[in-house]
Amino acid sequence: MTRASRADAIAVPDSKRLRRWPAALRAWMYPIGALVLATLIWDLAVRAFDIKPFILPPPLAVLRSIIEDFTVLLQQGWVTLEEVLAGFGLAVAVGLPLAVVVASWPLVERTTYPLFVGLQVVPKIAIAPLFIVWFGFGMAPKIIVAFLLAIFPIVIDTVIGLRSVEMEKIYLSRSMGASRWQTLVKILLPNAMPNVFGGLKLAITFAVTGAIVGEFIGADRGLGRAIIVANGNLDTAALFAAVVILALMGIALFLIVEVAERLVVRWHVSQRGVLTDGV
Repeated sequence: MTRASRADAIAVPDSKRLRRWPAALRAWMYPIGALVLATLIWDLAVRAFDIKPFILPPPLAVLRSIIEDFTVLLQQGWVTLEEVLAGFGLAVAVGLPLAVVVASWPLVERTTYPLFVGLQVVPKIAIAPLFIVWFGFGMAPKIIVAFLLAIFPIVIDTVIGLRSVEMEKIYLSRSMGASRWQTLVKILLPNAMPNVFGGLKLAITFAVTGAIVGEFIGADRGLGRAIIVANGNLDTAALFAAVVILALMGIALFLIVEVAERLVVRWHVSQRGVLTDGV
């Protein structure tokens, strides 16, 4: 290979890497632009229709409330974050092994799946008061509600991923003398990881919802409590401020799981930027 051809070979990856930056920037610009546009429409609607602040405050009033009450919102948000992470972590610890058992033994699936689905379709706000009666007004009821909401997508998506592995790979591993455990660790779980992370991304958002539902039922701390207090005082700006902090928390947690997905399953086609090339 000549010196010029080596330079060309090096330049091609660099040019591809440079072309990816505008696409990455555009990926962030789209939601930010949509948010700015929605905020402008919100502000214009409040001014044009002379909407009272206790019905719909202007965006600047919400921003002012966030700045003035930032310390309190941060403290309440930290409580909610602890509940979310505890419920999500418990859902992962229980949901992943349960999915493996369900996918491995049909008898377990036939026994537990109907009960599992039935538990999921019951509105958690209907049974959350029972957790308050059983466990008191501490963090435990909120963690349990977050856990119940988060575990369902983890189990369902993991089972789908485990069953989506080509049978040829399983036959090959068995023909090479691999045990059931080795097949699970070396073949099934790696191939199921894209589905697993799909369930985890749903679960982390459901955990946020579950924690807030638990705080709505009974709590003396947390963003859910802050929303209830602001609503009772007709302080709509403070209510929106708590909702904004909650939304930012949910987005941040979702992005953290997405970054973990890119690190773990970078080999998967969804992480190769195939759909974004040329956009």
